[in-house]
Formats: sequence, C-alpha cells, structure tokens
Amino acid sequence: METSKFDIADYLDSKEMIAEYLNTVLEEGDNNDIIIAIGHIAKAIGMTKISEETGLSRPSLYKALSEGSKPQFATIMKVLKAIGGQIQVNPISG
Repeated sequence: METSKFDIADYLDSKEMIAEYLNTVLEEGDNNDIIIAIGHIAKAIGMTKISEETGLSRPSLYKALSEGSKPQFATIMKVLKAIGGQIQVNPISG
C-alpha cells in the first residue's frame, strides 16, 4: 500500500474552505502558523496568480511564506488581498 504526503492545499478548493481554514488558524495558531497557513492558501490558489496580483516574485513569495520566515506586514496584507481575504477586528467578549 502506498501513501502520499498530506497537503492541506489540496483541500482548499473554495472561498468558504479557505476562510474557515484561515479563521481557525488565526484563532488557535501563533504567528508562524498563520504565515504557513497563508502560504498553503497561496499554493492552493496558485503562486503564479498570487505573484501577478501582488507584484512579488514567486521565489520571494515562497521565501516569505515558509516556516520560520518573518515577512513584512505589507507583504502579508498584499497576499491576503490577493487570496481574497481581509482582516477584521471584533471586540473580545468577556
């Protein structure tokens, strides 16, 4: 029996799935988890398309969205816009 490596990008096939995935990571993850999740989403959509929409090269995107990277906030905002996301702040209840 042969197994293949699990790749979350294979399952991010709708705007709803992408939003649910990113919102879950934003709630439960740390900075590195969020950067990696954005990278998974960019991969699912297509790095070439994200590159064209952000004006960033594909190698720069892969580097900025890899584990342990510390991309600039402007880069994250460009990629979020390109993947169809936005940041929204809601008051914390409690």
